[in-house]
Amino acid sequence: MSNCAIVGINWGDEGKGRMVDLLTREYDVVVRYQGGANAGHTVVNEKGKFALHLLPSGILSDGIVNVIGNGVALDAESLDSEMAAVREKGVKITPENLKVSERASLLLPWHREQDGLEEARLKDKQYGSTKQGIAPFYSDKYQKKTALAGEVRDLKALKDHLMEIMEWKNLTIKNVYGAEPYTEEMLDRWIADYAVKLAPFVCDTGEFLKDADRAGKNILFEAQLGALKDVDFGIVPFTTSSNTLAAYAPIGSGYPGVKIDRIMGVVKAYSTCVGEGAFVSEMFGDEADRLREAGGEYGATTGRARRVGAYDAPATAYGVEKQGATEIAVTKLDVLSYMEKIPVCTAYVSEGRQTGKFPFPTLLDSATPVIEYMDGWNCDISGARKWSDLPKAAQDYVDFIEKTAGCRVTYVSVGAERESYLIKD
Repeated sequence: MSNCAIVGINWGDEGKGRMVDLLTREYDVVVRYQGGANAGHTVVNEKGKFALHLLPSGILSDGIVNVIGNGVALDAESLDSEMAAVREKGVKITPENLKVSERASLLLPWHREQDGLEEARLKDKQYGSTKQGIAPFYSDKYQKKTALAGEVRDLKALKDHLMEIMEWKNLTIKNVYGAEPYTEEMLDRWIADYAVKLAPFVCDTGEFLKDADRAGKNILFEAQLGALKDVDFGIVPFTTSSNTLAAYAPIGSGYPGVKIDRIMGVVKAYSTCVGEGAFVSEMFGDEADRLREAGGEYGATTGRARRVGAYDAPATAYGVEKQGATEIAVTKLDVLSYMEKIPVCTAYVSEGRQTGKFPFPTLLDSATPVIEYMDGWNCDISGARKWSDLPKAAQDYVDFIEKTAGCRVTYVSVGAERESYLIKD
């Protein structure tokens, strides 16, 4: 038996879904344990190209049971549309292969609206929200002002509960933002359109995971975003509103007693970031445009262009530490094949001193990168399937990541397709 968490080391968008899809053949259960529909995992396999948001990436593999844990911001509307899109491509989704925690809190219609209203109020001080309602949701969750997924099994009691919450929420919607209040009719439509469809998938996932674990099943935990977007340890306040770390997986899955044996940290061969906040190694102009196009760096959820930059050694070492990574998967190495010289950020200059340490959030805006250059390989490596297939310059680049991250590299991705990878010797 082996339980594994696949987590992001940097700002998210590292290619976690690609690695989950690759490794699911070794596991019996795949669990999403935090976050919501505000970020996506892009997966390319023999069934097509998928942008998954709430569904665990294991849903694309036959024989895998997928769990949406209690730590997830459960947007029933987004889940319904995502399930429909996946089913259109021939993927079967039933209560046998998808289980939703009865203890997951429901992201409600007003959360998405409040998210947009708050970003508009902030104007030029916006956090760069995806406007999927995540921050208002988690705020309400910790105020005990939302409903649990298990409540959809009694629609009358659910409506009574939501009517009470709606009365409270309308105070903010009307009096703070000056927007139109929500009504009973709107709530009725949401319950009929989405809560009813969710009910067959809701169960005690904690009990299911406990039984699976004790039966010797292998469980894979899938995170959203990366260590630098963690609400406690990330680039506060430009983070998500949940804990993106492997340490949260047992709690967010619904089975706090589960032991994780393997933590795979996913690192992109260069840096990307969605949203606002300091991004010290960021590239600009033509250099950035070319890298963005080469890597197809556009968000799976929003479609907006990702900010791109040089591989960031201090940020990666910090992320490895916070995730407790036992190994690293490097993705999109093939994207750098066009570069003659590859920029890497080896340190920061912060408060007048050069440092290899990732700075406290308030120091990031004034920090500057120390950029060095490594030799490129200037050839197509997408067909490499063994470590020895890589040119020496590409091997040197991966070795540099391994050394500066302080964690061994096991997998190297050289393409988007499931089989486009190699295992490092």
